[in-house]
Amino acid sequence: MAAYVIVDVIVTDPEIYAQYRPLAFASVTNHGGRFVVRGGHAENLEGDWVPERIVILEFGSFAKAKEWWSSEEYRIPKALRQSASISRMIVVEGAI
Repeated sequence: MAAYVIVDVIVTDPEIYAQYRPLAFASVTNHGGRFVVRGGHAENLEGDWVPERIVILEFGSFAKAKEWWSSEEYRIPKALRQSASISRMIVVEGAI
């Protein structure tokens, strides 16, 4: 079953975040994932959630998503992202 990493990001340092993006893209694709959503316009329809930058990644399984997140390849990009943004991130199983 596919799994999705869903991230709501508030970028606090655009210069460092710009360094993160190509490294993250390479690590995701090298782990069999793909970007479903990468930024773009978001609009609240219900509730009080006001997302800033939404990213959705798709992996072949929950385990593959967690393997990418904890991988050595993503260690440095993750540290860049964490230093340049405030993020909320989940992984969820889903069917396609």
